[in-house]
Amino acid sequence: MNRERMHLQVAPAPSDVTMASRHVEAGVHRLARAPHHRIMVHASAATRSYCSEVRRYFVRRAGDIDLVPAGQEGGFEAETPFGTIEIALQPALLERVAAELGGKVQALRLDTRHLLRDQRIEHLARALESDLNAKSPSGSLFADSIGAALAVRLLGLGEPDVGRTNRLSDTQLKRVLDHIEAALHEPLSIYRLSRVAGASSSHLRTWFKVATGFTLHRYVLRRRVERARVLLQRGDLSTSEVAELTGFAHQSHLAHWMRREIGQTPRDLRRALPPK
Repeated sequence: MNRERMHLQVAPAPSDVTMASRHVEAGVHRLARAPHHRIMVHASAATRSYCSEVRRYFVRRAGDIDLVPAGQEGGFEAETPFGTIEIALQPALLERVAAELGGKVQALRLDTRHLLRDQRIEHLARALESDLNAKSPSGSLFADSIGAALAVRLLGLGEPDVGRTNRLSDTQLKRVLDHIEAALHEPLSIYRLSRVAGASSSHLRTWFKVATGFTLHRYVLRRRVERARVLLQRGDLSTSEVAELTGFAHQSHLAHWMRREIGQTPRDLRRALPPK
């Protein structure tokens, strides 16, 4: 019987992607049919198990991925305990992303996959796990982007050219940049910004990076850090007030990203201020 060590989840627009970090005991396990697609990333040392669906043994190593599409079931017998990152994606998310990509992919045809090696999926899963373990300080924009990026990758497993797009017009890009500047203190989601741009969320993600060299999430973070730096150097606001005004969850979240982006913390900036 499974013993779940930790369960964390996030729900962008609404509950498109959820994640659980699980500890699975040795023994026989059944995967019941589910209404969502399941991505399971092995998070332990080499583990040997027998898959009852294909009637063969597998040795899973850290990073190996199993994909179980919605409506499919499975079963296995694990010889030793192991950890796994399990991500659930709603079929509606894949349908929406496939439509936004122009119908150039097989939107609803996902096959069960075992021992898939895909660095992009693994990286996205680890990023989502890290953010959720930290109680989602990066906000809904980050989770939205991870879920949609996973959907694009799943849809493109057999389509190397999926997602090849045009670009944002100068007017569209200006609208997005102006909106970000005016709303740095607010939660920003990919869906909100795609409405501002007048483009699909999948296209906006790709076009924005082509236009700026940054992902939307990274660009918003950099602008928030820069705004926080300016406010801190004014010296008339507390660090908690600056964090709130620039869209950070709390002071330590602000300090983390300032250190990462500009190599300085709020305390460093305050120490450098001239005495009043």
